Amino acid sequence: MSSHIRITLVAALILGCATLFGAGPATAASVDTACGTPLTRAEVATIVTLSDTSTLTGSSLERLEQAVEQHRQLTRILVDHRDLRGVFALGLDAVERAAVMPLQRDPAAFADPEWAHRISLELLSRFLRNVHAEFTGGPTEPQWTHYFDLTRRCDLSPARVAMAGYNAHLSVDLSYSVAAVDGTVANAPDYFKIVDAIAQRADLIIESTKAIYQGDLGPLWRFYFVGEGLDLLFGQGVATPQLLRLADLGANVVIFGNGLALRDPALAPAARAEIDALWRSADVAFEVLSRLGGL
Repeated sequence: MSSHIRITLVAALILGCATLFGAGPATAASVDTACGTPLTRAEVATIVTLSDTSTLTGSSLERLEQAVEQHRQLTRILVDHRDLRGVFALGLDAVERAAVMPLQRDPAAFADPEWAHRISLELLSRFLRNVHAEFTGGPTEPQWTHYFDLTRRCDLSPARVAMAGYNAHLSVDLSYSVAAVDGTVANAPDYFKIVDAIAQRADLIIESTKAIYQGDLGPLWRFYFVGEGLDLLFGQGVATPQLLRLADLGANVVIFGNGLALRDPALAPAARAEIDALWRSADVAFEVLSRLGGL
C-alpha cells in the first residue's frame, strides 16, 4: 500500500472516530452561534474574559459581586443574539440581582454571612467555569455538556433547553457547592433562606424566558419543584425513585442532603451516584413532559 493511500485511510479513520465519539474541543462555528445570530470574534473573546473566575479578587462578598456583574454582562451578549446558551443565564441573572444579592449585602440576613457568600460564589462560579470551557473548547462537566448540546438543537422549545440548565445548576452544582464550602446541618437555615428567596422570585425567571425566548417555563418549573404532572410519567415508565423523592421531600431538601452526604467519605460514593441519577432522570422527565405537553 502506498504511503499516500495509508495517509488517506488514517485521515478517514480519524474523521470517522471524531464523528462517532465527538470532535473534542468546540469548533469556531459551534462557539459563534447556538440557534441565534452569530457572535462576533470580539464578543466571544469578551465572554471568555468575563467567564474567567481566576480573575476574581478580594473577600468572598467582593468576588461574588464581581462574578454576578461579569455574569450579567456575558448574559446580555448572549441574549442580544437570542443565543440559546443564554436561556438559562437570563433567569439566573434575574434572580441573582433581584433575590440573592440583596440578601447577601444585608449583614443581618444570615447566621453565617461568610458561608452564605461562599456558597453563592461557588455555585455561580461552577456555571461560569463551564461557560469558559464552552467558549474556549475545553471540557465541560457532563450536565453542562448536555445543556450546551441542547442549545444547538433549534427544534427544541426554549423552555426545555432552559430546564436542562436549571437541572444542572440545582440537581448537580448546588449539591457539590454545599460540599465544597463545608456545609453542615448548622448551615441549613442560611441555605434555605437563599433558595427560598429565589423561589419567591421564580416569576422573574418564567416571565423573562417567555418575553425574550418565547418559552413557557412554567409547567416544567412546577414539575421540578412541586411534582406537578408526575402522574403523567408513570405510564411512560420514567417515574424514577429519584423523582419520587423530589416530589415527596422537596427538591431543595434532597439537594442539600446530597451535599451533606458528599462530605462523608462513607456516603460520598452513593451520593455521587444519586446526584448523577437525579439530574439524568429529571432530564428524561423534561423530555417526556415536553413531548406530551407540546412545550
